[in-house]
Amino acid sequence: MTIDATQAIADTRRWVDRAVIGLQLCPFAKAVQAKGQVHYAVHAGDDLDLLAERLLAEAQALRETPADLRDTTLLIVPDALHDFYDFHDFTGRCERLMRRAGHEGELQLASFHPRFQFAGEDEGALGNFSNRSPHPTLHLLREASIDRAVEAFPDAADIFERNIDTLEALGATGWAALDVGAGAGGRP
Repeated sequence: MTIDATQAIADTRRWVDRAVIGLQLCPFAKAVQAKGQVHYAVHAGDDLDLLAERLLAEAQALRETPADLRDTTLLIVPDALHDFYDFHDFTGRCERLMRRAGHEGELQLASFHPRFQFAGEDEGALGNFSNRSPHPTLHLLREASIDRAVEAFPDAADIFERNIDTLEALGATGWAALDVGAGAGGRP
């Protein structure tokens, strides 16, 4: 089933606003979202070679665009990589491609998935939800922006533990109430 790009972006924006920013899972996200510096892109279809090319093109575009216009990119993949382990393997492939393309030291790649699961954790562990998005998503971040954010947020290393505490306090029912899954909130 193909998901409309407009809907995939709406789903992802809703997740960013309600979960990532609303629960403060990433204390750095609010400023770039408020300033319109998050670029939302959608890769339609399930051709992984084309997706890898698209990721490299988005990485190059991010590097070529001033940070005050585009600080980060979320590449949403609604039509492919529904299996988390396939997505995880593909993310590793993309990290290698980005290194070969010369993006190491400039950009980092983070990943989010509807069935994200940390190694050694049960699938239903609430800590996994810190990285669960409505659609498979590849997140390109500028290393310089990460460095500035970490300087401004002295306890950045504690974010992961705080996120787990927040999600455990919220519980599965609270997460469900956020309504941040694919197709949540109806069509835009």
